[in-house]
Amino acid sequence: MARSAATKAGTGGGQRFNVERMTVSLPQTVLAELDATVARRGFASRSQAVAELLHRGLVDDRSEFGDEVMCGALTLFYGQPSAGVEQRLGDLQRANIDEVIASFHVHLNENRTLEVVLLQGPARKLQAIADEMITVRGVISGRLQVVAAIMPQIHPFIR
Repeated sequence: MARSAATKAGTGGGQRFNVERMTVSLPQTVLAELDATVARRGFASRSQAVAELLHRGLVDDRSEFGDEVMCGALTLFYGQPSAGVEQRLGDLQRANIDEVIASFHVHLNENRTLEVVLLQGPARKLQAIADEMITVRGVISGRLQVVAAIMPQIHPFIR
């Protein structure tokens, strides 16, 4: 991979940032997938798509292996409220009160619920909480999505 020494200012979503040009060699099949992704998702260019996909991969890597403080959303889909799944998930949220910022759930029908839990804390801890909640009996599926940012302080008088 080659990098140019020059940098230039670019804009993204109204923010100014420095970009650096580099060259990447890709197998034809990967390039075809990239072009399909650019078209499907409406990226302005391959560069924009590569930057977004690479950023997501780097955040995922940091969240998996680091202790960096991050925030995230844990999405849980579960059924059978009589199985005690809501009680168990609530117990886990209270046990991790320092990391659980908020949660809300929507009853999709009599037997299915979608719950979103907002978390903030060390990445490893967030993953451990997610793993514990996703493996609760009755949870059908779950996924943790983290971002390399933190939420602002909730109350101005708490330091």
